[in-house]
Amino acid sequence: MSSVSAAPNPDECRRAARKLGDLLAQLPLEEGGRWQEIELTARNLANGLRVKGGPVDSHTTLGKTLLPQTLTSLLKSAISESAPDATRTDAVYEILRVGANLCMDHDDNRGFLLEAGFPQTVVSLLEGYTESIPSNRHRADPIALSISDLRVIKTAIGVLLNCSIDYEPVKSRLISLEAAITILRLSAAIYPPGSWMTVQAPAESSEDELIESWNLRSGLSSWAWRAISELREDSKGIARMIHVNDTNVTLNVQDRQTFNPDVLPLIVTPLLAFVPPHGLPSGIFTKPETSPTRRALVQADFESLEETCSLIEALALDVEDIRLALARSTNFDGSSEVPSSLAVILDFIERAEHPPIWESEYSEEERAKRSRSFDMYKAALVKVIVEVAGDDRNEDVLWEKGTGDDTFIGRMVSWIRTHKDLTAVNVRDDLIICSTLSLGNILRQEKHALSLIEPPISLIPDLLSMLQPDVDIKVKHGVVGLLKQLSHTARVRPALGSSGVLGKLADSQVWSERFDMAEIVQVSAIGIAKHVCTGNAENSCHLVLPADGQGANLTPAKQILALVRRSDSIAVKSEGSRVFVQVIKSLWSSDAAAGSDTDKQNARKALVDPDIAAALAQLIGRSRKYPILINEGVVALTLLSMIPGGGKVVLDAVLNPLPQEFNPRQPKSMPSSSNPTSASTGSASSSPIVVGPTRALDMLTTVLRSPETPPIIPVEVQANICSLLGQLGKKSIVNESDGRAADVERVKSATRELLELTAQPAGGSGGTLVSGAAKKALDAWAGSSS
Repeated sequence: MSSVSAAPNPDECRRAARKLGDLLAQLPLEEGGRWQEIELTARNLANGLRVKGGPVDSHTTLGKTLLPQTLTSLLKSAISESAPDATRTDAVYEILRVGANLCMDHDDNRGFLLEAGFPQTVVSLLEGYTESIPSNRHRADPIALSISDLRVIKTAIGVLLNCSIDYEPVKSRLISLEAAITILRLSAAIYPPGSWMTVQAPAESSEDELIESWNLRSGLSSWAWRAISELREDSKGIARMIHVNDTNVTLNVQDRQTFNPDVLPLIVTPLLAFVPPHGLPSGIFTKPETSPTRRALVQADFESLEETCSLIEALALDVEDIRLALARSTNFDGSSEVPSSLAVILDFIERAEHPPIWESEYSEEERAKRSRSFDMYKAALVKVIVEVAGDDRNEDVLWEKGTGDDTFIGRMVSWIRTHKDLTAVNVRDDLIICSTLSLGNILRQEKHALSLIEPPISLIPDLLSMLQPDVDIKVKHGVVGLLKQLSHTARVRPALGSSGVLGKLADSQVWSERFDMAEIVQVSAIGIAKHVCTGNAENSCHLVLPADGQGANLTPAKQILALVRRSDSIAVKSEGSRVFVQVIKSLWSSDAAAGSDTDKQNARKALVDPDIAAALAQLIGRSRKYPILINEGVVALTLLSMIPGGGKVVLDAVLNPLPQEFNPRQPKSMPSSSNPTSASTGSASSSPIVVGPTRALDMLTTVLRSPETPPIIPVEVQANICSLLGQLGKKSIVNESDGRAADVERVKSATRELLELTAQPAGGSGGTLVSGAAKKALDAWAGSSS
C-alpha cells in the first residue's frame, strides 16, 4: 500500500484531509470529474500517514477531525452497495489506504473509524465483489479480475486487519457481519492454490501484467488468511467491559462463531491441490525470469494448506455444528461436482503428497522441513476425523449408509486391512491410528459392534495381527482401544475370547514394564481382559492358565498382577484387581459360559495366590468412597476362601498392612480428542490414596458400622462383609495344621462386638438383610467352636 510520491508533511496532511471533505460536499453536483481529484488527494494523505513518530502526531490529530466520517461517506458514494466501477477503483484504493494508515497501531482512531462505520462499509465493498463470483465457477478456476480490482480487494482486507488487530470492538463488529466468511469466499475464488500453474495470459494482457496479477493474488491470499486467523482467534471470547473513546461499553462476545457449516466446502477446497494428480508450471511460469514469482506462489500454496488444516482442526474441536455438518456432508462417493467435505479430508489424509514442484523450488533442507510440516497437517486432520466420529450424534449418521467401500465405515475398515502389515516398507501408521480410533468412537450400540466382527467385515483377525511387541505405541493405543470398545458388547465377547485376544495381548507385552509410560493403553488392555472374562469361564481359564508352551509367569493373569504390584497408578491397580474379581466370579458361577471342569478346577487352584488376594484386599482398602468396589473385593475374597488353601491367603490379605500409595500417577495422554480407550470405571481412576485404614479388615469394620457421612453404604455390601467374616471364622476354612488359629481369633475379636450389634433386629427389609447376615456369621463361628 505504498506510493512513489514523497510523503507530505503534517500541514499538508491536514490540508489534504480538509480538501477531501470539500470534495465530498461537491460530489452530488460535479461527480463526474471529482473522482480523479479525490484519488490524488487521498493518495497524498495516505502517503503522509505512512510516516509515524515525527514531531507532530498527525494520526491522533486527524483522527479527532471529521476525516473518519469523510472517508466512510466517500467510500459509500464510490461503491453504491456494489463493487466500484472502473472509473472509481483507483480512488477507492487510495481511500482505503488512508483508512488503513490512519488506524495502524492506533486504538483511538480504530474507535473513531468504527463509530463512523468505515470498517462496516469496507465489508460491504468486499461483499459487492463476492456477488460477482460466477455461480457455476469450478472450484479450481480463479475468477477474472483487473489489477485495479485486485489492489482494491487486497487493500480492503488490509484495512480490516489494521482496524481489528488486538482491538476487540472492531473484531466483535466484524464477526457479527460475518466478515471472515466474506473474506474466505473472495480468497477462495481469487487464489485457488495451484491454479497458477496452468493459467494462460488473456489476449489483452501482457506477461508483466499477468505476473503482477498473480503477485497480487498470492499477497491477497496471505492477508486473507491473516485476517481470518485474527477474527477466528477472538470468536470464543467472554462478556467483558471495553473502553472505546472515553466510553465504557459492555460487549457480549460469548460463543460467537466466525464460520457456519455452509462454508465447509470452501474451507476444505485448498486440500484438493495437494491430492494427485499434481500439475506442473506452464506458460510464463516456466521461464527463469519468473522464478521469484513462482517461488512466492509455491509458498502461498503451502501457507494456504497450513491455514486450512489449522482452521479445520480448530472448528472441529470447538464447534459442534461443524462436527455434525462434516458427518452429514453428502456425495461421499464423489459422484457430484461438490464432493463431501468429509471425503475431501479423508482423501487428503490418505492420498495427499508433496507437489513435484518442491523438488525444483526448495533445497533438500527446505523440503525436509516442509515434509515434516506436511505430516503434521495430516495428523491434525486425523484428529478432526476422530473428533467427528467421537460426537455422540454422529454415530447413526456415519453408519446409516452401510459398510460398503464408498462409505465412511467401509473406508476405515479398508485402511485397516490395507495397512495392517506394519512391517511393510511404506507403512501408514497414521491411517491405522485414524481408523481404529474413529471406529472405536462409533461403537456405542450393539448392532454396530456386531457388524464389525461378523461377515463380511470380520475385523477381529486384522486387529489381532497388529498386536506385536514392537508396534508403535500410538498404533497399539488405537488397536487396543477399538478392541476394548468391542468388548463392551456382551455378544462380542465370546468371539474375542475364541480368537485368542488375551494371549495376543500378553504376547504384545502391553502389560510389561516397557509400556508403563503408556498407562492408558495398559488400562484399556486390562479392560478387555475384564470384559471378556465377565460371565465366561472359558475366557477366564485362558487368562489364568498357561497356553501350550507358555511359561506359568507369562500368562495374562500373571502379567496383569505384576503390573498391579509395580504400578503407582490407582487406575491400573484398581482396574487390574477388578479383572480377578470377574475371573473368580465366572469360575464359581454355574451360569458362566463353557469351559471344561478340569480347566475350571485348575484355574481355581491357580487363583489361590497371596498376590491376588492382596490385590483384592488393597482394592477394598483404597475404595472408601466407592462402595461398589469394596463389594467386588469382598465377594471375590469370599469365593476365593472357599477353595482348599484359599482361606489362609484371604486371612493374610485382610490382616496384612496395606501399602501406602502416595501420589498416584495420572494416566498419560495419547492422540485422541475423544477418548475411546479410557478406563471403563471412572471411580477407579479417581480413587483417593490410602490415608485411613492400615488393613483391609479396618475398612471392613468401618463400612459395617455404616457411618453417617456419605457415601451411604448399601445394605447388600454390609451383608456381604458379614458373609466374608463368617466364612473366615468357619471351621476348616483355615486349616488347623496351618497354625493360624491366633490370626482367626484376631479377626473375630476385632469384629465380634460389631457383628453382635449388627445382628440385633432392625426395621425394614434392608435392616433384616444385614442383621440376618451378621447372625449367620456369628452362628458359623459358634459352629466352628463346638
